[in-house]
Amino acid sequence: RGLLRSHATCLQYQQPSVAFLINRYLGSTAASNNCRDGYNDPSSAKTKHLLPGIQRIILIRHGESLGNIDERAYVNTADWRIPLTERGREQARLAGKKVASHLCLGDDDECTTDDGKDNLNVGGGGQQDGEPKKRKGKVFFYVSPYLRTRQTLREILREVDPECIVGIREDPRVAEQQFGNFQSHHAIQDNKATRSDFGRFFYRFPDGGESGFDVYNRVSGFIGTLQRDSYDVMQSWSKNSPSSSSSEEGFTICIVTHGLSMRLFLMRWFQYTVHEFERSYNPDNGRVVVLEPAAPGGFELSEVDRIAMGFPLYREQERFRLMDDYSLLDKSEW
Repeated sequence: RGLLRSHATCLQYQQPSVAFLINRYLGSTAASNNCRDGYNDPSSAKTKHLLPGIQRIILIRHGESLGNIDERAYVNTADWRIPLTERGREQARLAGKKVASHLCLGDDDECTTDDGKDNLNVGGGGQQDGEPKKRKGKVFFYVSPYLRTRQTLREILREVDPECIVGIREDPRVAEQQFGNFQSHHAIQDNKATRSDFGRFFYRFPDGGESGFDVYNRVSGFIGTLQRDSYDVMQSWSKNSPSSSSSEEGFTICIVTHGLSMRLFLMRWFQYTVHEFERSYNPDNGRVVVLEPAAPGGFELSEVDRIAMGFPLYREQERFRLMDDYSLLDKSEW
C-alpha cells in the first residue's frame, strides 16, 4: 500500500538513493540496508519506509503576482518575469513562518520563549546566550525559475534560520505551464474558455504553449531525479557537518512552484486519474501544502489540503475503485 502512495522510491533506482545515504549519514545502517535490499522486491518486509530520514515534503504556491490581479500584464511582460505584488510578498512571509514552524522539533514550549514569542531564530543569527536550546530540522529548497516563485522563496528565507538550510536549487521542470510568448489578453481569455470545454489536462495552448499533459511529464521527470539531486546534497552535507545530530533534526524537502504544477505533482505522486485532476482546484496564492509520512512507508496529503484542492480520499481514488467497477472505464464526463 505504501508503494502505491509515492513514486519517488528507492526501489526505482539501482544507484544509491537519498534514503540509503541519509540513513548511512544518520548511522542507521540497518534501515539503509532495508531500503537497499528492497530494490527489486517491493513487497519485501525489509522495506520499512520509502524515504527514510525525510520528515516531510512541503509544496508552496507563489504569492499573489501582478498577473493574478491583472492579466493584461502578460501583454508586455514575459510570464516568467511577472513579479509579486506587495500582498504576494506578505503571503510569502506567512508561508515562511509556516515552514519555520515545521522545522522546529519537539514540544511546543521548545519552540517558544517564556513570553510566548516564536523561538525559531528566524532571519539568521546564532542562538543567543540564555535562550533555551532549539531543536530544528534541515530543509532543502527547490524553486521554479520564474521571478514570482524566486521572490516568494526570498521572502520565505527571511523567516527560516539559515542554519536549517541545506541547499537551494532552481529547477525549470516545476515552472508554470507555458501559455505562449507575449500574450494577447483577448486571445488568452478565449483559449482558457476553450480549455474549460476541452479539458485542462489535454488542452494545449497554441503558439508554443503546453498542455497539462506536458507539465505532468516534466514534473514526473523532476520527481524521478529528486533522489539523485538529494544524494549529491546529502553527500556534501555529511562531509561538511559530520557532527550534526540529524537523526533528531529531521529533513524536509520544500518546493516553491505554481498552482497547476503543484496539482500535477500531486497527480503523479498519488496516481490520481485525469478525471480526478479535472475535478481539482489550484491552491490559493501562498498556500503551504504538506505531505507527511504515513504508515506503512509512504506520504499522505493532509486532509485540510486534500479537501481544499478537491482531491479524493485515498481509498476512494479511481485506481482502486476500477478493480470493483469496470463501468468507470466508460466514464466520459466529470
